[in-house]
Amino acid sequence: MQDLAPVINLTRRGTTLQLAFSAAVVALVASFAASAAPIPLFNTYRAEDGFTNAGISLAIVSNAVGTIAGLLVLGRLSHHLGRRPTAIISLSLLLLGCLLLLNVHDIGTLLSGRLLMGIGTGVAGSSLTSYIVDTAPSRPEWLASVASSQGPMLGLTLGAIASGALVQFGPWPRHLIYLACAGFLALSAVLVVISPETAKPTPGAWQSLLPRVRVPARVRNLLPVAAAVFLATWATGAFYQAFMPALVADRFHTRSALTLGLVFAVYMAPSVLGAPIGGRFTSAAAQRIGMVVFLAGWIGIITAIAIGTLALFVAATVIAGTGQGIAISSATRGLLHGSTLADRAPIFSAVYLLCYSGAAFPSLVSGQLSNALSLPRITLGYAVFALVATLFCVLAARDPHTGTRITTNLADSRPRPFDRTH
Repeated sequence: MQDLAPVINLTRRGTTLQLAFSAAVVALVASFAASAAPIPLFNTYRAEDGFTNAGISLAIVSNAVGTIAGLLVLGRLSHHLGRRPTAIISLSLLLLGCLLLLNVHDIGTLLSGRLLMGIGTGVAGSSLTSYIVDTAPSRPEWLASVASSQGPMLGLTLGAIASGALVQFGPWPRHLIYLACAGFLALSAVLVVISPETAKPTPGAWQSLLPRVRVPARVRNLLPVAAAVFLATWATGAFYQAFMPALVADRFHTRSALTLGLVFAVYMAPSVLGAPIGGRFTSAAAQRIGMVVFLAGWIGIITAIAIGTLALFVAATVIAGTGQGIAISSATRGLLHGSTLADRAPIFSAVYLLCYSGAAFPSLVSGQLSNALSLPRITLGYAVFALVATLFCVLAARDPHTGTRITTNLADSRPRPFDRTH
């Protein structure tokens, strides 16, 4: 059974649908920008409120768990309630998270705010990417896939950089970024409210809350290598959120909030190169290439920390980010090989369960270990994880079985934060 909502036949494809498309894109970018906003403030919380690395790691875990819940439990609601109501619910959760983070002076408040934002991001990704696909112009054909897949990456990048700049140069450094994000989220909600609905409400909302994860039998042999790719690369993304701020301050002797935002951004942004680069090779070859590049980046990161060179750390971060983009896009392309429309939702459920598990569980373990181990040793542990995943990928990566008819458009098979068929 396909998780598809009946789409309303909108005869006016003029200004009204243009508004809906713009509203969905703005809301998607604003949602992920809000999700990245706290990162440059983590050092402030350490210095002023006594937060530990373990506490910050729990905040990353809280956000990832919330996103998993939003994805697996609430991700299909927009197909039953409609795009606009679900999008407004998600934006409201993100707005509440921002307001809660205005008063962070204890770890419980930070964890609660990040959990709310994680749930909101999960639901926003599902409903808003669906809304983008529903309302995108027919020309150019690539616009819907690019807007839905790259909107979250743009939001994370802009959110981290804007947060760093406002924390460092703006007034009210602990509050202004959350007020700005709340304002953009509220504006996004208004734009969604005045836009047309594209999906007819259908029965089955309660049944849709039951998580479903299933991978077609023909690609299950590809899942172990794909899991290694997703776990290692997303663990690194969580590492950059949880430990990078303290590392930059301790090893490179800078407490610039803008620098923190930029370093996180240069890990996320290069991943957009993954699909076009990886698409030149077979799925297995691209996974091997991507993971080797990813490991090379990690070697540069360890070297930069050892010699205390920020420029090398940034360059290595760009290399690691590019490698993870190649590996992730090619692993997803392999899993989607020959998939039908009905297959895509459960495949993406499995992909994102692995991805956010990679963000959550290593952060939980390393956060607890941070009470006894130094940051360079924890960093070395992540590098060893990357090495093991790379070796496994190089030895075990396989292409999907040939001769299967491909029924989906794989031109942009990067794992979107949430596919429209969730």
